[in-house]
Amino acid sequence: MSNIHPSAVIEDGAQLGADVTIGAFAFVGRDVVLGDGVEIRNHASVTAHTTIGARTVVSPFASIGGTPQSVHYKGEPGTIVIGEACVIRENVTINFGSVGARETRIGDRCFLMTGVHVAHDCTLGNDVILANCATMGGHVTIGDNVFMGGLCALHQFVRIGDHAIVGGLVPVWRDIIPFGAIREGAEGLGGLNIIGMKRRGFTRAAIQRLRAAYRDLFFAPGYLVDRVEAVAERYGDDENVMHIVEFIRQRGKRRITVPRAAAEHAGDED
Repeated sequence: MSNIHPSAVIEDGAQLGADVTIGAFAFVGRDVVLGDGVEIRNHASVTAHTTIGARTVVSPFASIGGTPQSVHYKGEPGTIVIGEACVIRENVTINFGSVGARETRIGDRCFLMTGVHVAHDCTLGNDVILANCATMGGHVTIGDNVFMGGLCALHQFVRIGDHAIVGGLVPVWRDIIPFGAIREGAEGLGGLNIIGMKRRGFTRAAIQRLRAAYRDLFFAPGYLVDRVEAVAERYGDDENVMHIVEFIRQRGKRRITVPRAAAEHAGDED
């Protein structure tokens, strides 16, 4: 049975699954769909065309369904899709999509800590952790199993590959390869997310292969575009390495973040 506080406002048209909990003074708009076991706690607001998967918890004063914070937004409708078993903490803001598919999407089992901002048209994979006040511009794409540190800031259209980690207070204005790591105070890529890979059960052999490919990608002579193809030929049988190769080949709107030392001697700024 659902548990809905009498002071909550639920507009006609909202679709509520089984065993939904809605706290005091919460607001649920008419175009919202809540899966089974979703909990919307007191004073939270869920509006726009928003779908929230089963067992996701939305904490007090979170705002889901706000209009895009973009000077190009002209009032078009957009959507938000949030997966199952997510935790959305206090004062999180999530804006709906504004152009193209007009969709902001968050995967399953994501943990958005207090004050996180997910801008319009962003896409988050599964098992993403965004620490306190992590902020992203529009059209950011974050892969699976990514950790973003507190108060980090992501530029519009940045891509973050699977299994990457970004330290706190770090500005990110270029793409980060899968398994990549950027640490607090560092300039450029700071190696691979070794600890994260160990925690997720990557074998020692797999990690060693990734480290060797990393050295070949960023510290061998020549330009990055040429080294990528050399790595693809050398490690073509390694799924993890090829995941990095394909990420670079896709070439988003931003350049790839490279180690500072590599950029200084290998022409990666070109």
